[in-house]
Amino acid sequence: MNFLAQHAELVWCIIGCMLVTAIPRVLPVMYLRAEKLPPLLRHWLSFVPVSVMAALLASQIFYYNDKFDPTPGNLYLVAALPSLLVAWKTKSFFGTIIFAMLLVAGARFFGLY
Repeated sequence: MNFLAQHAELVWCIIGCMLVTAIPRVLPVMYLRAEKLPPLLRHWLSFVPVSVMAALLASQIFYYNDKFDPTPGNLYLVAALPSLLVAWKTKSFFGTIIFAMLLVAGARFFGLY
């Protein structure tokens, strides 16, 4: 008996996982080319990456020690504020992340938080 016959369910499961992973990524690229979209829709879609990044960051910045904490006792919030300045000045994604990580590591190393 060959491998495919023995593990048919596993093979179909892997194929299904490949499809549900690939389809949401391939279809928009194939059918939503920027040349075909109306200008208003292109302008609206330009805000989607920023909105997604803001939602991801807000959930990580404002929740500290498993609770909502918008106070100066929140290390992540305190590190995020100067990091915004670095992001604005340098326009460097990785530079901003490295700066924020160094701030958090430094605050923990020196016992500030």
